[in-house]
Amino acid sequence: MTETIAHQLFNVTIDNITIQVEPGTSILQAARLVGGEVAPPAMCYYEPLKDSGGKCRTCLVEVAQGSTKDPRPMPKLVASCRTTVMDGMVVKNITSEKVKAARAGVVEFLLLNHPLDCPICDQAGECHLQDLSYEHGVENSRNDFKKRIFEPVDLGPHIQLHMTRCILCYRCVFTADQVSTCRNHGVLDRGDHAQIATFIQKNLDNDFIGNVIDVCPVGALTDKTFRFKNRVWFTKPVNAHRACETPNCCGETILWLRGEEVFRVTARKNEWGEIEKSNKTQKTGWICDTCRFDKKNTADWAIEGLAEINRHSVIGQGKYSNLEIPEETFESVMHGSKPHHLLDIHEVSNVNSHPKDLSQANRPMHSQDFVS
Repeated sequence: MTETIAHQLFNVTIDNITIQVEPGTSILQAARLVGGEVAPPAMCYYEPLKDSGGKCRTCLVEVAQGSTKDPRPMPKLVASCRTTVMDGMVVKNITSEKVKAARAGVVEFLLLNHPLDCPICDQAGECHLQDLSYEHGVENSRNDFKKRIFEPVDLGPHIQLHMTRCILCYRCVFTADQVSTCRNHGVLDRGDHAQIATFIQKNLDNDFIGNVIDVCPVGALTDKTFRFKNRVWFTKPVNAHRACETPNCCGETILWLRGEEVFRVTARKNEWGEIEKSNKTQKTGWICDTCRFDKKNTADWAIEGLAEINRHSVIGQGKYSNLEIPEETFESVMHGSKPHHLLDIHEVSNVNSHPKDLSQANRPMHSQDFVS
């Protein structure tokens, strides 16, 4: 008869909330179990990718008590993604003024070379750096030097690299190493000359390389089949799946629709912006390039329903029926007149007179494409 040894759990207090976690759990993982604002932001850590984290420093926290056995505080702020918990550890995140000041400094540092091109960036509306700078950044930058400038580079038929936006999080490098069959790109040079690049402009071409687009937290790696086609908040995200024949592809995706057009296909993500596990295999739900770039018709997919999007996100605006609708409507204000009785903008602009399928174009659309 064998006896089952009870597994010891560690008590950890984060922002005055105490939870029990397994030994070996990082502070960031423990904070995510609490959820909400208690979880530090992370720009380089990506749980499905082994050895990620420890580069961006946005997840810095203050350890006010090391453990029950050694209650001394840690002398400096630590990266929560790289620091494992101890029994009795006390951690401060949003309750620490040191952390708030350090995080503001980290955000300012990340924005030193990042261009202010959000109005033309395809990542706008779902950019982690946008969220980070809004929540933790400062109004002005102390940097008076010229930003680094790189020309956009085509990394094959489907991916374009904008190195000016890159924050060197290494996520795309780890993805190519661990998910795709080979890696043809990496970080070249050092210091302020460091950049993501390929060897002699070599194309990134294998069945799973499109996943580098999903893991990029900024607009550095963009989908060329979606570039300048539409704004993400104008599209409707729906869960869909197909029986993909590519090995290791889960075939579970999000289709971003505008009407009946499929403008882009992405992997499904969880609340932390990381690719979630597949319902079919319970492994990380990576998708192949065939599903991502080639299946742009609704007939190719079994659509499950509207995807879960954070209600505070601009993407979720106007897409959920159970939101509170104000009682004051246009008709009540205008004494029964409906909007189209005042102005039918489609008749004036002729915006719908040209039956162009933007999603089917193999390049960004231009105004000249709509000239009769």
